[in-house]
Amino acid sequence: MSEELKGTKPAEGQKLKELEEKLAAKEEEIKRLRERLVHLQADFDNYRKQAARESATLARRVQDQEILDFLPIYDALERAFRALKRNNDLDSFVEGVERIFAQLAEILKRKGCQPFDSVGRRFDPAYHEVLVTAHAEAERNVILEEFERGWLREGGVLRPAKVKVSLGPKGGEKNGGHEGKGNRN
Repeated sequence: MSEELKGTKPAEGQKLKELEEKLAAKEEEIKRLRERLVHLQADFDNYRKQAARESATLARRVQDQEILDFLPIYDALERAFRALKRNNDLDSFVEGVERIFAQLAEILKRKGCQPFDSVGRRFDPAYHEVLVTAHAEAERNVILEEFERGWLREGGVLRPAKVKVSLGPKGGEKNGGHEGKGNRN
């Protein structure tokens, strides 16, 4: 026993000894829990790294599949250009490109993609991106021209159409001709 305990009564010494044993047991338990925590942290870090590797591998496989879907189109275009150089038959070349275009349209359809028409419809910022505005006989906010088609995928906008929008007939402006400038009118 320590020097401090020599002057204590036997009951107090016994109680102190029990408390020291409990403290030692708790310290041992804390040590075990800390070791377990360190192991759990290491296991979780390993899991996180493995999940990141698996995610990267899956993303790579998805990209590879996408590329494989479009390689037949590349091959067909390559053959068409070689045939054009060999035979100089423009009609056959155009026919081949039309078949390739149909093949591409089918691939996009299988992937849930479809184009949408914009000309003659009202401008909607969810579906259209205004590149140009112009005065025209058409009603205000009507799409006059489509520079790039818009595409939907499974009902949602994959790519908005790039369009030219009417400001209405010239001379019919309000507010000194400043109304109708911008993307959302």
